[in-house]
Amino acid sequence: MTAVLDTPVLDTAESVDTAAITALAAVVGAEQTVPTAGGAQVRYANFDYAASAPALTDVAAAFTEALGQYASVHRGAGHLSQVTTARYEQARETVRRFVGGRADDTVVFTRNTTDALNLAAHAVPGDVVVLDIEHHANLLPWQRTGRARVVTAQPTFADTLAALDAELSRKPAALLAITAASNVTGEVLPLRTLTALAHRHGARILIDGAQLVAHRPVSLASYGIDYLVFSGHKVYAPFGAGVLIGRSDWLDDAAPYLAGGGATAHVDLDAGTDWHTGAARHEAGSPNVLGAVAIAAAADTIKGLGFELIGYHERDLLTRLDRGLAALEAVTPLQIFEDVDDRVGIAGFAVRGHTAREVAEYLSAHHGIGVRDGKFCAHPLLTRLGYPEGAVRVSFGLGTSSDDIDRLLVALTELTERVG
Repeated sequence: MTAVLDTPVLDTAESVDTAAITALAAVVGAEQTVPTAGGAQVRYANFDYAASAPALTDVAAAFTEALGQYASVHRGAGHLSQVTTARYEQARETVRRFVGGRADDTVVFTRNTTDALNLAAHAVPGDVVVLDIEHHANLLPWQRTGRARVVTAQPTFADTLAALDAELSRKPAALLAITAASNVTGEVLPLRTLTALAHRHGARILIDGAQLVAHRPVSLASYGIDYLVFSGHKVYAPFGAGVLIGRSDWLDDAAPYLAGGGATAHVDLDAGTDWHTGAARHEAGSPNVLGAVAIAAAADTIKGLGFELIGYHERDLLTRLDRGLAALEAVTPLQIFEDVDDRVGIAGFAVRGHTAREVAEYLSAHHGIGVRDGKFCAHPLLTRLGYPEGAVRVSFGLGTSSDDIDRLLVALTELTERVG
């Protein structure tokens, strides 16, 4: 049985011209070369997008333009201060539209997804239900509050959904916090189904969209999502900014995330401090204006390309990769749910006879290929999947071509057949 999918699955019967797509969505450093053990210089093949995607050239250009006019934000009367403030606030609106935010949602710029989730944990007024498959960013902040209730994922998503239902029925919770796509396997969870489940039990839902928003369209308004978090460095804007967007009441009721200038409406040593509401309440200090501008530029480029084209591109590459890995007897793919077959461009696997670090080092040293090895900040999940010492993860995106996939498969074949 396949789980009901409500995040659009984009596919095509014909092969996609990946070279044309990578030209349309050029990334900085696409032609970067690296040395190999034999002394040759080869073009670097980046298969670590799930950790940090390279900057799109459009994003780098927008960043550079904003840098040339950068000045203080919000409180400066000078012309460039006004320009910078307008850019920053426009970036907020661009992000809101990109993820289908409601008109009254608060958009807070943070450092990254981890920072956004720590802010959310600071603001949520009650228990939080999470799965054990989560990235540490969506697990540890809730555990630190002492109000986390961790549900063990089952072999099927259908049974996992039932386990979540049972936990929310057992005792009310303020929030269900859950990943949209696994950073270990790329499996995509049905957001509308999860949102309906949370709301049926009177809970809100927070979606960790770090591994989804660059790959699939998301709409808070149409999906009914209460809160969404993601990082710029996952959406081709690696300039140190992230996003928390969602309903304003909990954020306005919470104490300011940081105490400092910008968050205050009035400070009196005797009468005390009046704090702003809205995004300013949690953005004390000088914000990362250029990081926010970069995220907005990435959002515009991604929307300009269109998620249909992005989906075709990634599905073509993922099909090519999966077929190649399946042909290697020594490779065992990682999978969380037996009934979920929808994935973004991520594949986790183990190679028999080799540690994950050995695989990663071989690919780098002999083929100029970069993959991730380890436990991917998801230690409980890797342990449950049977790989407590870690595994290998391949992840890709707009800068990846079919030639890159073939090069990776050739290298893995050599490793398993000639080295192993």
